[in-house]
Amino acid sequence: MIDDNDVPERASEIDDVTNPVPRPDTAGDDAADSGDGTDEFDAIVGEIDYSDVDVPTLLAEREEFKGLAQRVQADFENYRKRTAAQSLADADRASGRLAEALLPVLDAAEAAYVRHPDEVGPLLNQMLSELKKHGLEALDLENQPFDPEFAEAVAHEPGDGGEPIVTEVLRTGYTWKGKVLRAAMVRTKD
Repeated sequence: MIDDNDVPERASEIDDVTNPVPRPDTAGDDAADSGDGTDEFDAIVGEIDYSDVDVPTLLAEREEFKGLAQRVQADFENYRKRTAAQSLADADRASGRLAEALLPVLDAAEAAYVRHPDEVGPLLNQMLSELKKHGLEALDLENQPFDPEFAEAVAHEPGDGGEPIVTEVLRTGYTWKGKVLRAAMVRTKD
């Protein structure tokens, strides 16, 4: 709470800071000269007692505030970078959801391509090339070793007992900007 008795004193302090004593022009002005060759400004400055100023403490405080300012600036830079990265990640997730919503359309186009390759082929290729420009990749898993990260085995044929190999892709799998959007459904063989 502000004490009414402090207000004139504080106003005086503010005036002292905001209205510094102007250095008088001493050329030919006898009124500003105090008689001993020292002008009024030098007399006022000379009256200030600097004996109670602790220079090492002031320097330490200055370094503390400088360090604080540098930390705040670094924190702000980190915040700016983090929010930019988060905005980019949010945009990627949103576009990934859109690509995921288009997967049933791609499945239908692939099924139509099997029956009518000449009619549907150009449309399917154009759609896949446009989605590929934005980050969609079809997984090519046929005759590759089975990897559960990229494929779901829904059918299995026994073989010679070796490492499981993908023998047929039943539903195409896709990645979106390097991350699995939908795992492929495959048939495997040992």
